[in-house]
Amino acid sequence: MRPRVLILTASVGEGHDLPARTLAAQLRLERPGADVVIEDCLPAMGRAVAAVSAGAPSIVFYRFQWLWDLGFWFFARCGPTRRLTQFMLTRLATPGVLRLVASVDPAVIVSVYPNVTEVLGRLRATGSIDVPVVAGITDLAALHYWATPGADLHLITHAESIPELQQIAGDNAVVQVVHGLTAPEFLEPREKAKARSALGLPPTGKVVLVSGGGWGVGDVEGAAAAALEVEEVVRVVCLCGRNEDLRRHLLQRFGSNPRVRVEGFTTQMPDWLAAGDALVHSTGGLTVLEAIMLGCPAISYGWGRGHVRMNNRAYRRFGLADVVAHRRELQAALTRVLERPRERPDEFSALPSAASCVLALVDGGA
Repeated sequence: MRPRVLILTASVGEGHDLPARTLAAQLRLERPGADVVIEDCLPAMGRAVAAVSAGAPSIVFYRFQWLWDLGFWFFARCGPTRRLTQFMLTRLATPGVLRLVASVDPAVIVSVYPNVTEVLGRLRATGSIDVPVVAGITDLAALHYWATPGADLHLITHAESIPELQQIAGDNAVVQVVHGLTAPEFLEPREKAKARSALGLPPTGKVVLVSGGGWGVGDVEGAAAAALEVEEVVRVVCLCGRNEDLRRHLLQRFGSNPRVRVEGFTTQMPDWLAAGDALVHSTGGLTVLEAIMLGCPAISYGWGRGHVRMNNRAYRRFGLADVVAHRRELQAALTRVLERPRERPDEFSALPSAASCVLALVDGGA
């Protein structure tokens, strides 16, 4: 068979595009010749939806962060307004989404972007879409829009997400914990010494990674300064994502300090996380999961807004990562995590692949 799989993403950060690319590669590996189509769903969803979903974050994330908290409460946390916005979202996006699906004519649709997942679930539930819909979920918590009663299958990256998912999608929702929404390199044991050599890092001493995610948001500067206060730290690596303004600012602030290294967007996260002794990350999501997979202790700090606030509560509740709210607490938190032995869990490699679950739906409907 040459199944056609449509993967819907949104180019609003690596948190959606990266899982889409990774899943596509896994599908082609497990089913050579598979016809995998990745589409940015935002143009199909219409200008109004695109403006809120893609345009607003580029402003709000940097200048009016309190608006993200307010918007998250309005769109996701408050039941009456959430139901209203879900209805309006579906009404605005349905014509374009249906045209996109019809133009591709897939055997199965996978969404890794929550806004379009919500629309697809409703269209599937009403019979407007007659092929299976898969919801790919990469957040730990704050799962409204990520989960939907209409999806045939939910793929999740954390087993801890199941209770919240079932509250939203129903007790009968089909859920599977998988690997394959992160790069396969995170499943492979990596030697610290080799990773440090490849990256040009000191062979001994503590290395702290400070990441602002793909957007390069949060208190990256403050986190780097706090890490420098820890005596045994020989290198602080600032990962600025695609935020060139942040990269230039940090080079001005720390450029003369030999203990600080400033990096832009990187495709070497497996090596960085293998080389590092701790990660300070601002936006939760996949980067914290990747750190857990490689046994690098993670601290969530610097941008606890909206959905990240909910994920931070879950990190604390499940003991998956440390959470620090204030810069004055960060140095002590780093000292604590740097004393922990590095432990790489084995359970991720034992999980089924996301691709195998998607292909099972295709084969079952053949």
